[in-house]
Amino acid sequence: MSETGNGDDAVDVSVVIPAHNCRAYLDRCLTSVLVQRVKKELIVVDDGSTDGSAELLDLYAAYHRASVKVVHIDGSGSAGRPRNVGIEHASGRYVFFCDADDYLGPEALERMVAMADRNGSDIVLGKIVGHGRRAPASMFQQSAESVTIGDSNVYNSLCCFKLFRRELLERHRIRFGEGMLVGEDILFTVHAYCHAGAVSVVADYDCYHLVSRPDGTSIMQQRGSRDPLAWLAMIKAPIRLMAGHVEPGPLRDHLLRRHFRLDVFAQLGQVFLESDDVRRKDIAREVAALCDEWYTPGVDELLNSVDRQRAAALDDIDRLVRLARIESAAVRRRLTGLCWDGDSLVVTGSAGLDGIGGDDGLAVVLRGRHDPAAEVVVPAERKGNEFTARVNVSALGSGIWDLRVAVEVEGVVRLGRLGAERDSGVNRPPPRLIGAAVALPYFTRDNGNLSIDVGGHVVGVPGSVRLIRTRWALGHRLIVDGEVCVAGAAPAASAVKRVVWRERRSGRERVERVVALPGGGFVARLGVGWLPPGTWDAYLELDLGGPPARFRIETDAETVAAPRRWWGAAVLRSVRPYATSGKGRLSTVVRRLTARMIIRRIMR
Repeated sequence: MSETGNGDDAVDVSVVIPAHNCRAYLDRCLTSVLVQRVKKELIVVDDGSTDGSAELLDLYAAYHRASVKVVHIDGSGSAGRPRNVGIEHASGRYVFFCDADDYLGPEALERMVAMADRNGSDIVLGKIVGHGRRAPASMFQQSAESVTIGDSNVYNSLCCFKLFRRELLERHRIRFGEGMLVGEDILFTVHAYCHAGAVSVVADYDCYHLVSRPDGTSIMQQRGSRDPLAWLAMIKAPIRLMAGHVEPGPLRDHLLRRHFRLDVFAQLGQVFLESDDVRRKDIAREVAALCDEWYTPGVDELLNSVDRQRAAALDDIDRLVRLARIESAAVRRRLTGLCWDGDSLVVTGSAGLDGIGGDDGLAVVLRGRHDPAAEVVVPAERKGNEFTARVNVSALGSGIWDLRVAVEVEGVVRLGRLGAERDSGVNRPPPRLIGAAVALPYFTRDNGNLSIDVGGHVVGVPGSVRLIRTRWALGHRLIVDGEVCVAGAAPAASAVKRVVWRERRSGRERVERVVALPGGGFVARLGVGWLPPGTWDAYLELDLGGPPARFRIETDAETVAAPRRWWGAAVLRSVRPYATSGKGRLSTVVRRLTARMIIRRIMR
């Protein structure tokens, strides 16, 4: 891959890798970068290593002189200084930051550079997966060619493991904070987001692998790396930097929501419970100071119930402790029954919060898997901890709906996926036709959680199509009468769309009209006589509320019309419909023979 207008030798990506006492991880990291299929340079900044890392890096530089450059500096104590040194030595169109104990997927840079070149992106987020460490997820629900920080969740990810346009970094002098134990990348990434035009997301490939060191020696695993008071002091600089670039209003509130939710109010959670009374007062005071400066009505509207209550209770330590206990309590839930009642799926179970007595309400919440904004709340009938909820499936749109139980305690709503814990007698209900759509309840493969597939997006739709009668008509058309059944019922006539012929070897397709009849019947005049030569398999295609559903058309030898031959324009045309052996499905062999071809066959 070469840069347009800059010559074939231009570097696409400068990969900056700070390294401090990580010899055991260097081979995997460096190899993962060296195999990337882009024009690249590796700038490894040895930050005063004493474990043999420096010597190993010099060996790599000697064997890969064209692509590996090692810079040795005195130990700085954090990743900010070596990353800044790496930027100063970079010459690529883009810069990517990788830690020495992490590694890249083989196609990571190729995919991210292609995305950036296609869209003129200043920043590209590649999907991050964690190995023993938690990885950001909200911004990787789907790939995005071009978004902004205001219309997406990309600002939720403030780590630096991204692709940045180097010209952006130089034009605005964007650099990492130095001398900081943690948060140096937050300062850098916030600054970059504030100046970025197009931002892209590669969510369909595992680009960056975030690794937890078994020996616990990484900075983020060290004791005190997430000290709440130190974190609250650190986060002030990124917030002020962002506010200096973004005027008050909806966009700033959207960005402040991230900081309050993940940086500020997070310090009032489990870490708050683990603190003593004096420290709790200090944490609450620092949170209150940030709220006094940045908490707006717009931010309040964007936060969840527990964080809004925290903002209102900063002078009540006992209330903050109670909220933290409610938030940290495990959501106990069990599925005890699941069945259809007409178009409603009846869900029964039990739910509550461990260690928290009483609750204010309980509901079943359905969320669209690929559209988190799509949500349906179904109030539950209660009898103690037991509940019953009737989900009107006909009100759900096309897509995958994941079911959760919602327990409300003192105004705080806690959610838990429903289905993994269930009674032994609870089985998946059968698929059901509801109107023109098919609904398929199922338990997920990974964790056994309950979901509903409306339209057959990921779950196979059960159905059958069978011919009752076939006969030839004028124009060498094969008239077929058949019947279709989906999920044990006749589909609506509007669901039956067309017959599709698919050539077995080439995959070519031809489409034919079909007339749907009440009660699941259909009739079609199939122009098999005019199909190109080949072996063609017949399908009936239906619209069941999701992607087109295709069913092979079943038949038997007694039902299929006899073969037909005829001459036309000095060509002998041969059409032989037949039922395949075994399952008995309709296929057709089409041949065309000229007089010369026939003579050659006779002369052999």
